[in-house]
Amino acid sequence: MYRAGKGRLPDFHGKPVTGIKRIRTLKKTLIAFTSIIIATTGIGIVASQARGVVTDKVVKEECSACHMAYPAGFLPAESWKTIMSNLDNHFGGDASLDDQTLQHITDYLVKNASSRIRFKKGQPPLRISKLRWFVRKHKWEVSRRAKKRAGTMSNCIACHRGADKGYFDDD
Repeated sequence: MYRAGKGRLPDFHGKPVTGIKRIRTLKKTLIAFTSIIIATTGIGIVASQARGVVTDKVVKEECSACHMAYPAGFLPAESWKTIMSNLDNHFGGDASLDDQTLQHITDYLVKNASSRIRFKKGQPPLRISKLRWFVRKHKWEVSRRAKKRAGTMSNCIACHRGADKGYFDDD
């Protein structure tokens, strides 16, 4: 397609590509390049949408017994350690577990926790609904009617039907 030498022009079968042929060649190249970018970015978007899914069977089973099994990445490791160490008073209820199950769930949550959420040392956030990103995302987007229907901001499934599968895009 390209011949050797200084100031070379694209060529097609030994003839320089000029005018309409040059535009068509550039157009095809641009379309191909754009298609590749869209295809690879699209795959990334789909994968990132499902990043909130809980993959561990024990975690899903135990946590879903009372509420949706929240993705570990919604809180930092220190938050999960604090929550899991106080299950006898889990937001007003008793969610105590045997030692083996407790350790298994804690390990999963800590391993998959967020490392991006910042907090004051010794004061890890305990409620997802109080985090800056959550408040910012829901402050203006959620109507009073939707809040009333959900009952509480921790009821993700009321508005995000795919939340239990890791999809939190607006439904």
